Amino acid sequence: MKYLVTGGAGFIGSNLVDKLIEQNHEVVIIDNLSSGKKEDLNPKAKFYNLDICDFEKIKPIFSGIDYVFHLAAIPRVFFSVENPTETSKTNILGTINVFKAAAQAKVKRVVFYSSSAVYGDQKEKIFKESTPTNPVSPYGLQKLVGEQFAKLFLELYKIPIVCLRVFNVYGPRIDFDTDYGLVVGKFLYLKSQNKPLTIYGNGEQTRGFCYVGDLADVSIKAMESSSLKGGEIINISGENSYSVNHIAKIIGGKIIYLPKRDGDPENTKADVSLAKKLLDWSPKINLEDGIKKTSQWLDNYIK
Repeated sequence: MKYLVTGGAGFIGSNLVDKLIEQNHEVVIIDNLSSGKKEDLNPKAKFYNLDICDFEKIKPIFSGIDYVFHLAAIPRVFFSVENPTETSKTNILGTINVFKAAAQAKVKRVVFYSSSAVYGDQKEKIFKESTPTNPVSPYGLQKLVGEQFAKLFLELYKIPIVCLRVFNVYGPRIDFDTDYGLVVGKFLYLKSQNKPLTIYGNGEQTRGFCYVGDLADVSIKAMESSSLKGGEIINISGENSYSVNHIAKIIGGKIIYLPKRDGDPENTKADVSLAKKLLDWSPKINLEDGIKKTSQWLDNYIK
């Protein structure tokens, strides 16, 4: 099979590409290296340094592709608050371009990576896929728009697109400059620099976390599953949620508290029963082990 991964030089994308290559698939990558890194590109994949906002340039790359993983985005909540136009261009227009190119090339399926940010602040403590969405940042709204376009493309152009609502991802190659790097990545990096761990707000806000290796596994399951027909929205996360203070305690070190930031929801915990039902998937790596693996990677990365 021939796979295309947008954002394949990035944190999640490069881990996914490695997994696909291990399974002897042919992989093509589109990435403009705005946050992805050349050194994380798998040499066995074919790489195109292109921007998904340029439809005419990316369109030919989709020819002959069987499946598309769409990861390319500007995954930065707080940056989106300050730069709603720039982030909307990539996260909305770029996503439409990928869907359109995939539809015209008649690919068999697209997996689109949405975000827990679509839920925003909620009174409910556990987020189900049926929980009403309430994004509190441009990034959350942009991902929600992507989900809606996925549904529309299925209805209009008959291309099956599966949406994974991904909660906080962490693990090796985490990017400290994007929201994937927040909390776990930031804390580990600050500790490595002998700096205090910075917490915004009182630290009692909770998060669901997903180890990047678990996400790669379930991504491939979502692509290959015969039970999915397109249009599904599925939460992907660890089964528990943890406070920011708890994460800081696991990592250790001095802590400083700063005022809460706009666009930062209080609690995010996923109900992952649908992923279990449809994909026969449960996360394998618990938080403590995942943080340990990430810390070991960071030690080698800094060296």
